[in-house]
Amino acid sequence: MIKKTTAFYVVVVGSLASFMAAYTSNAVTMALPELARVFHLSNILQNWTINLYLLTMAILSVPFGKICAQKGLKKSFFYGALVFFIGTAGIIVAINTEMLLFFRFIQAIGSAAIFVSSVSMIVKAVPNNQRGRALGINIAAVYIGLSLAPVLGGTLTYNFGWESIFAITLPVSFIVVALTYLKIKEEWKLDANDPIDIKGSVFYGIGISAFMYGFTELHTLTGQAITAVGVIFLIIFIYYELKQKYPIFNVRLYKNHKFLSSNIASVISYISIFSVSTIINYHFQYILGWNAQMTGLILISMPVMQAIVTPQSGKLSDLINPQKLSALGMGLATIAILILTTMDDSTSVYIIIIALMIGGVGYGLFSSPNTNTIMSSVPPNETTMASAAVATMRVIGQTLSIGILTVIFAFVMGNVAITPSVYPQLSESCHLALICSTVLGVISVLASLVGMNSNDKLNTTQR
Repeated sequence: MIKKTTAFYVVVVGSLASFMAAYTSNAVTMALPELARVFHLSNILQNWTINLYLLTMAILSVPFGKICAQKGLKKSFFYGALVFFIGTAGIIVAINTEMLLFFRFIQAIGSAAIFVSSVSMIVKAVPNNQRGRALGINIAAVYIGLSLAPVLGGTLTYNFGWESIFAITLPVSFIVVALTYLKIKEEWKLDANDPIDIKGSVFYGIGISAFMYGFTELHTLTGQAITAVGVIFLIIFIYYELKQKYPIFNVRLYKNHKFLSSNIASVISYISIFSVSTIINYHFQYILGWNAQMTGLILISMPVMQAIVTPQSGKLSDLINPQKLSALGMGLATIAILILTTMDDSTSVYIIIIALMIGGVGYGLFSSPNTNTIMSSVPPNETTMASAAVATMRVIGQTLSIGILTVIFAFVMGNVAITPSVYPQLSESCHLALICSTVLGVISVLASLVGMNSNDKLNTTQR
């Protein structure tokens, strides 16, 4: 049991803040129709309400890994939570599109600092024999936030308006800021005197922005060209970083096969599973004609199982090979997605619920051990780099998952409104997306198994 020491409060504030940041990244999806009506948003601007948040986090996660290490993990987390609070309050009082997008951008800056610094603080503050359990609690908070977002977002928007999905995070973020200031007195700094690699940050920012934006438009020639530019800049970034004495991100960490395989497993797992809730949402709201509130009650079955399993799998990962648990968990999640590929308008809702529950158990078994492997496979002074990798893999995976769904929709349905006349094409698109997710799930399992057989050792004494 983690006692009420600095470590206890680090886990509490880190988990609360991670939940808020993850929840906010997804909950806005359920409010898009209402936001479009209030702010007169075009389809493109609706998408940017989501994409701006994810893209900002993806761009900042890597440089924040270095900056947070130098300036102090606690300080970075505190100001990240404060910026998140300001951004959220600004969104609620926004009176036009420009204010909405600006404060969404501010909110994402805070989220990036929270995600990068919270995991590193836990690794530094919690005793090594409790690290897996502590990471399990934190990662459970992230996945519960991501998974509950459609449920809470839909219910709150339906009953209280779009502002409510942001308003409920304000008291929680205030508690996080207050507890961090009052209860966490210790500070952790790494490489305080190293210079910041500005040029590397620019290469990475351009590369990841172009790649992620271009991928969402991959069905067009322009999108393909932008994606190619992004890949080129990312290659330049890697080549440049290998030559730097003080890189913004130490790409040499990927020479550790456990670190490499776990990051590959992580990003592919997100690509595989992140769009599943969106697909189920389309199936119930469009094909079956259910409302957002009823759909949310079905979707909650997955995060409930994740909430139960994730902390326990983190604890187990302190005792047995974490990559073995990761492979087992992702295997179960893949079986769940495979079951969902048979879904049509005659499929029993109980089968869908069972599949979602299996998926929740599987991803709960996968996530904490996989993160524990990543954080334990680097030297103590590289924990913020590893934390940045965890956050970056998450955001890239989320974006590419929705990107694949978007590309499939574009090829099968075209750029049309979803009306009853295109429901057959909608079902076909969802079916193809689930098949892709199943294949990607298998690849994620294989990545964990490959890493498990690596001769590289985990650092079990890291503090």
